[in-house]
Amino acid sequence: MADEGSAAQLPGPETPPARGVTRRALFKGAGAAAAAGATFRALDALAEDTGPKDQGPGKGAVSLSVNGKTRKLEVEPRETLLEVLRLPLDLTGAKPVCDRGTCGACTVWLDGAPVYACCILAVEAEGREVTTVEGLGNPKAMHPVQQAFVDEDALQCGFCTSGLVMSCAWAVKTHGKDLSDAQVREACAGNLCRCGTYPHVLKAALAAAKEV
Repeated sequence: MADEGSAAQLPGPETPPARGVTRRALFKGAGAAAAAGATFRALDALAEDTGPKDQGPGKGAVSLSVNGKTRKLEVEPRETLLEVLRLPLDLTGAKPVCDRGTCGACTVWLDGAPVYACCILAVEAEGREVTTVEGLGNPKAMHPVQQAFVDEDALQCGFCTSGLVMSCAWAVKTHGKDLSDAQVREACAGNLCRCGTYPHVLKAALAAAKEV
């Protein structure tokens, strides 16, 4: 038989959990939402000031600086720099050989450094200086590297020639008269020549370096 106090020791019914939202939780949630909203608005404003402008899906206006001249044209966001250089700018020195960034036949300079034009979107080149092989020189006033390629017979089928000229010209510009055999090889490492004119290319680059 249970003691008289045993009933008082039995656990009573559990207090049901509070339902709804308390004033404290409501105000805390509202404050967090307001802070998050302010943060996102600040990020949106920053993106508008510093982020890339929207492009596409149709053609948009771009202004490209190519060989020292400003060229204004309409391009699609998907068009590569190589495609735009060749058509509509009619600068066909850079060649579309592999179109996968492996052969170097489309090498141009972007802000003075060699790049594969097939791997750069035309819209990415806006506001930067593009130099093609046509911008180095012409038959009446050749760049030292172009002249050296002729003198050293450093070209055969010609598909790789413009890319190799651009890579060698960059090496000459960078190292000057101190250009070494190893530095030429490194500069041309991304350029493939199926005809195998590498020894003549090497001689041409070293000869051009003596002329600068």
